[in-house]
Amino acid sequence: MIAPAPLTGARLDRAYSPSHLVPSLRHYLDEYAALSARARRASGVRTGLRYGPGSAEKLDFWPARQAPAPVQIFVHGGNWQELTERSSAFAALAFRRAGAAFAAVGYGLAPATPLDEIVAAVRRCVRWIHENADDLGVDPHRIHLSGTSAGAHLAAMALVPAGPDEPAAVGLLAGATLLSGIYDLEPVSRSYVNEALRLDTDAVRRNSPPDLLPDELPPVVLARGGVETEEYVRQHDLMAEALRRRGALAANVVEAHRNHFDLPYDLADRATPLGRAVLAQMRLPDGRDDRTDPSAEVTA
Repeated sequence: MIAPAPLTGARLDRAYSPSHLVPSLRHYLDEYAALSARARRASGVRTGLRYGPGSAEKLDFWPARQAPAPVQIFVHGGNWQELTERSSAFAALAFRRAGAAFAAVGYGLAPATPLDEIVAAVRRCVRWIHENADDLGVDPHRIHLSGTSAGAHLAAMALVPAGPDEPAAVGLLAGATLLSGIYDLEPVSRSYVNEALRLDTDAVRRNSPPDLLPDELPPVVLARGGVETEEYVRQHDLMAEALRRRGALAANVVEAHRNHFDLPYDLADRATPLGRAVLAQMRLPDGRDDRTDPSAEVTA
């Protein structure tokens, strides 16, 4: 079978523009902000916690009702150049109801912040939460990391061993969840997205996780919506195969009725295949649907 020719030009740009598949991107951005603002009105929320030296290296934290508790660290998307932790807390209250703590992570954005530095910041965040677990009421052995779109790429890079001058994060994680992610950056480097990222060949190689993942990994839940562009489907399948080869694919979820932007709403929703897989990974009460094998592919 002859492989299809790679996308180029306008077709490639469109394939990395998932907003063209939904009626209104603004609707989702406004909803993210409104739900996150509501979550910040909950009791006990700690905002603006600095985890690293960069001005944007801050997180907002929702402690669990009982400590020590597992924590879900969420990394937002936005093509590495948009959004902040302030609009990334829409799942916080659902995780708290399930018995977990939650952290929404901010990081420096492109083009002002190079991708290598963004990757390092997310690793720093994981290590900071581990080092401050007692103060946060977090079980240091139950730290979970999730991300959507570009945030899924950053979460996947946290699974990759760091360089000699940077302590790794992967050994601190009990699990990860990757939603609608971008993992092979070569086509991204040929798209409009690279106007902000400015990736060269070496940067693409060191920031494309499928070929960099170690053999020993925590369990990973991989998910995408059914309404995704062909490149996001390909990227999902590429990462699924990389995780499967390493025995780390805990669940491969495709929610047919979800798109690139509303899939994250299901992160801690027990009524959805994604929510059940995530809560089961975190060993939270009622998180597992006993009718479903969490290692199987799920299409809803």
